[in-house]
Amino acid sequence: MAATDNVDLTPITVITGFLGAGKTTLVNYILKEQNEWKICVLENEFGEVAIDDGLVAESLDAPEDLISMDNGCVCCSIRGDLVRTLGQLAARRKDFDAILLETTGLADPAPIVYTIQTNPKMSDNYRIDSIVCLADCKHLGAHLDEKKPDGSVNEALQQVAFADKILLNKVDLVTAEEKKALETRLKVINKFATVIETEKSRAPLEKIMGLNSFNMESILSYDPGFFDEESEKKIHNLELVQSVGIKFQGDLHAQYFNMFMMDLLRERAADLYRTKGLLSFHGQGDTKFVFQGVHEQINFGPSQKPWAADEVRENKFVFIGKNLDRKELTDSLMACLYKEDKNVA
Repeated sequence: MAATDNVDLTPITVITGFLGAGKTTLVNYILKEQNEWKICVLENEFGEVAIDDGLVAESLDAPEDLISMDNGCVCCSIRGDLVRTLGQLAARRKDFDAILLETTGLADPAPIVYTIQTNPKMSDNYRIDSIVCLADCKHLGAHLDEKKPDGSVNEALQQVAFADKILLNKVDLVTAEEKKALETRLKVINKFATVIETEKSRAPLEKIMGLNSFNMESILSYDPGFFDEESEKKIHNLELVQSVGIKFQGDLHAQYFNMFMMDLLRERAADLYRTKGLLSFHGQGDTKFVFQGVHEQINFGPSQKPWAADEVRENKFVFIGKNLDRKELTDSLMACLYKEDKNVA
């Protein structure tokens, strides 16, 4: 892990959501409703002519702070532009308290996260603060149901799966029953994301920014109940993508765990949208380890805080992806526990 302290890194809030979900409205709301933070907006729009930047620029005190990348999708051909743009900003990044990266409605957030976490020029200057997904309460269900050609990504599904915060927008346009049905479905796909109901993308800023909610430890402190066993009254899961939380006590055998993760990523990387973990290893004293991954790319290293003397050493894992088998994952992870060899004299 980079030695740079998280506090010194400029936080990036990635705003995703399908076309028309209300992303630009949210950006305008954030820029108009608060004056405590100086925010730089990185705008990306699918198509040759930028339209949204004009809407957002009206909300900025200094329009030159708006950097519009309008020649393609952030997660596709424009990825080089994202690196170049953030690289140019690095020298003056401390002029800003935060960066908002608004993606096109067709953007899969995984490559964005991958780029910022793995490119040294990015990870030495920036960190992902949160991924906020705008969910159009009226139309999201249809987007989630959309069948894509073999091998292609259902972008709406991936956006929900990757989010730390889901803004359930346009709740005034649906019935209570329709809203409840969508909330239930979102929880199956991504159980650990916070769902916030909004009208016209108006969300409390303190619930979506400055929380470092992309961080594994922040998620655990926010929702320790994520790993609780599901109730006997299970809802029949018809979703292709789902979230699974696993926890158990004990020290892991480093070699066994590394072998398990290598095999899992070799065989299932495409199916695993996000993985996160908080781990205790045999022979590592009080050092607590964390990891988080996007598909095959894993960041692993010591936590900022060690295991406390009175803290239960409980390993915790989060998996979000396609076709997950809770029992298989649990059994495989439990097999990584360190056991004293009783045959040794």
